[in-house]
Amino acid sequence: MKMLVTLRNDKFAILWAIVRIYVGWQWIQAGWGKITGGGFDSSGFLKGAIGKASGDHPSVQGWYASFLEGFALPNAGLFNILIPWGEFLVGLGLILGMFTTVALFGGALMNLNFMLAGTTSTNPILYTLAIILLVMGPAAYRYGVDYYLLPRFKQGIKKYRK
Repeated sequence: MKMLVTLRNDKFAILWAIVRIYVGWQWIQAGWGKITGGGFDSSGFLKGAIGKASGDHPSVQGWYASFLEGFALPNAGLFNILIPWGEFLVGLGLILGMFTTVALFGGALMNLNFMLAGTTSTNPILYTLAIILLVMGPAAYRYGVDYYLLPRFKQGIKKYRK
């Protein structure tokens, strides 16, 4: 427990800022490439994931393939917008250290869904780094916009409650 407390102090905040910016850069590159790449179509990825749900040792669980087939694939047009912009905004938030916790949760959720869809790539690494940064709490955004924004936000909430 003492090790965790030590890692969460300001002495390590620069390390967590570097990790946060690295993760953010990975997300912003992925999102921007899809936004500016002439169009993004998730339907091929979704169909491929559904196809991985068969055999003795499927890389996609049946329940998740059912979700993809019944919800995601019929709404591929929505996912064609949500995925690139979600990736880009997660990256921007992490690079700036703004809405850091929301960006980390969003990124981790996307990584988890990509892994559930049978894709490895950098997803386990980015997912693990997101969880570590979430555990580090305020040390993860000590060098970011949230360090200045959150105290003002909390003051505004206190004034509103009075």
